[in-house]
Amino acid sequence: MFLLDATHTSHTRAQTGIQRVTRSLFAGLAGFSPTTGVCYDPYLRAWRPLDSGECDHLRPGQAATGSRGAKWTLHRRLVGHVRRLAGARHTLPAADGFVCPELFSHKTGAHLAEIFGAVRGPRVAIFHDAIGLKLPELTPPGTVARLPGYLRELLQFDGIAANSEDSAASLRDYWAWLGVGATPVVQAIPLGMDPVPADQPPAAAHQPPRILCVGTIEGRKNHLALLQACETLWQEGLRFELELLGLPRADTAGPALARIAALKSAGRPLFFDGPADDAGLHGAYRRCAFTVYPSLIEGFGLPVLESLQHGKPCVCSGSGALGESARGGGCIALPSVDAGSLTGAIRRLLQNPAELAALAAQARTRRFRLWPDYTRELTDWMSALPRRS
Repeated sequence: MFLLDATHTSHTRAQTGIQRVTRSLFAGLAGFSPTTGVCYDPYLRAWRPLDSGECDHLRPGQAATGSRGAKWTLHRRLVGHVRRLAGARHTLPAADGFVCPELFSHKTGAHLAEIFGAVRGPRVAIFHDAIGLKLPELTPPGTVARLPGYLRELLQFDGIAANSEDSAASLRDYWAWLGVGATPVVQAIPLGMDPVPADQPPAAAHQPPRILCVGTIEGRKNHLALLQACETLWQEGLRFELELLGLPRADTAGPALARIAALKSAGRPLFFDGPADDAGLHGAYRRCAFTVYPSLIEGFGLPVLESLQHGKPCVCSGSGALGESARGGGCIALPSVDAGSLTGAIRRLLQNPAELAALAAQARTRRFRLWPDYTRELTDWMSALPRRS
């Protein structure tokens, strides 16, 4: 029996990276062992199992709607208050392990000890990245302010499963900088992926060729450089379309959204309708000629691997976790993802069909870790992980 913390994901329909990981991991764990989703209820002021409506939010593949934030309904707030005032207590099932895949809030972190007591086996957190400390100017201020406390609270766990070698190194380096001696074991376990649906027909070649970019619209995703590169190529007379898929992040998306609006008003073949559900995402990958993922830094970089999984080459950074994902073929991995470098790489693929075909062939030979593979590696690692207290 596992307990999985879904305090945030069980109260949002957003499909950003952490939400997708939480939903897929919940389904993956349930395939191995009985798994109960739990949350810290700030109105009850206690941990409890998820109700049926909250469990519905954990279904993989649902349409992405609303903001990234967690929304607690008035009914759940009132129920929590009433049960707390009445002295109600929720009993959590005795568990052999606890997994926290979310970047949890300070309120949740302050009450980890309470749920740790219900777990006989190891307590593990999934670590995504420390980007807010590396690029604070391109990260929402709330995330930057939260990270130091979050990284300290991770010291309470028995083990940390990092999404990449780069993320694992970032966490170890931060703890070393703090001067912490006894730390949890940090193991790099790259994330799993959902399989590409086998029953979907191949899309006809799109003319003019369409370039796809999948990712949250926010500062560090570097959309401004991509938009500048595409405008340069449109001015040169190259014929192609650009499609963007992703949920705008209100606190850092403004400049990119303004540029998108300006280019669309100027008549450029640019398509942006926000996020997409799984069917829409798969369809976009099938339609495109190749993808560009201009992000400056990632903890993992799922869109790179998703592109390759669909047999579509990807232009991306060759540094850090993105470089880890690009290894093995199918990518143009750039030393820098500035506008000039992106312009050159996109021009190459638009003007050299043979190179594009060769990269696509490389992508089709790659093998990808699926969620059952990830879950098996995670649970095997957990089974050998000693409790620290």
